[in-house]
Amino acid sequence: METTRKFDLVLLGPTGYTGKLCAEHIVKSFPTNLKWALAGRSLQKVENVAKELKALNPDRSEPELLGVQLNSTELQDLAKSTRVLLNCVGPYHLHSTPVVEACASNGTHYLDVTGETPWIKSLIEKYHETAKANGAIIIPSVGVESAPADMLAWTLVKRVREDLSCDTKEITCAINELKSSGASGGTLATVLTMLDTLSVKDLLKATSPFSLAASPPPKSIPRESIAEKLLGVRSVRDIGTLATSPTAIADITVVHRSSTLMPEFYGPRFYFRQFIRVRNVLIGVALHFAFVVGLFSLLLSPVRWLARQYVYAPGSGPRMEDSVNDRLEYRAIATADENSPSPKRVLGTMRFQGTMYVFTGILLAEAAMTILENEEKVKKVSRCGLVTPATLGQDYVDRLEKAGCHFETQVFEY
Repeated sequence: METTRKFDLVLLGPTGYTGKLCAEHIVKSFPTNLKWALAGRSLQKVENVAKELKALNPDRSEPELLGVQLNSTELQDLAKSTRVLLNCVGPYHLHSTPVVEACASNGTHYLDVTGETPWIKSLIEKYHETAKANGAIIIPSVGVESAPADMLAWTLVKRVREDLSCDTKEITCAINELKSSGASGGTLATVLTMLDTLSVKDLLKATSPFSLAASPPPKSIPRESIAEKLLGVRSVRDIGTLATSPTAIADITVVHRSSTLMPEFYGPRFYFRQFIRVRNVLIGVALHFAFVVGLFSLLLSPVRWLARQYVYAPGSGPRMEDSVNDRLEYRAIATADENSPSPKRVLGTMRFQGTMYVFTGILLAEAAMTILENEEKVKKVSRCGLVTPATLGQDYVDRLEKAGCHFETQVFEY
């Protein structure tokens, strides 16, 4: 990409809950010579955010402020002006398709924090080849959905390859610990509007583990027992009792896109599954049925209307003082693809102490810097187009480590 573009980075949507936290991380942590801008539909609101950011770091040069409407002409101009565009304007399926189109057609790298799998699927179908031809790296889901799971899976596959010199057959991942002060208004609005606008058929298509994959699934994949399917609970060695995870669909589809974009790294038989750890079987069964009943209830428009009366408004969310004890930890077991009755296994963990929305802002911003500092390397590994956080590789892991996200892997001796 030409280096004559006016900006290294543009953050679109800094007035939202996540966008503001992402901007704060940039101001606190990134080089002062970064050429960047804040862009939004209301210039006055963007100016208000800029004033708050100035107070965080008065010595830093201020970003340029841009008023941008989400139409083709203005988005095309915006995309042409920057090397990387960070998009925090959601719900993405309602507002952000033209943003991706502008970036794909102008060779502009693009990142967002969506968990909207049906929307990502439509982007792949429409813009993957265009972005690839123009050298654009387009990575949706660089937030809590689904960068942590994707990067943990990548680090485990890397450890298996380096230490055991073979492919990875399977990874079972679990949210081992989750302490959160709640979801933002934008997240809740996204869930409700997706259910408003998408058909049940489209939603069901998105639940396939390989709905975003770049190639057909392996011929042989692990099967669950009837009891596991009905009750949503299973026991996994060295992880514990696991139940249905609300984030599983988004994370599983992204990890499988990673594995099929880089089959030479993961292996041809790779399969990923994700759950949430629970204290016992009864809690797991209750959680599973609560999730299923809640999801089917939200398919009813009166229930969605009622839910809107009790959620945060878009742009707002939990108070920082209520989030001081928030924590996220994933644990995962990778099984080597060895011709042995007892193939070797690798344990991986990922931990972050803090609110999930601060973490999302960090994940998004650090991904942008990874591309800016290693652009040609990322283009070579990812091959461009609609790709995944895992294509950012070890450089991304290293940056996240410095920002407070910790990865560990351990080869089991038994």
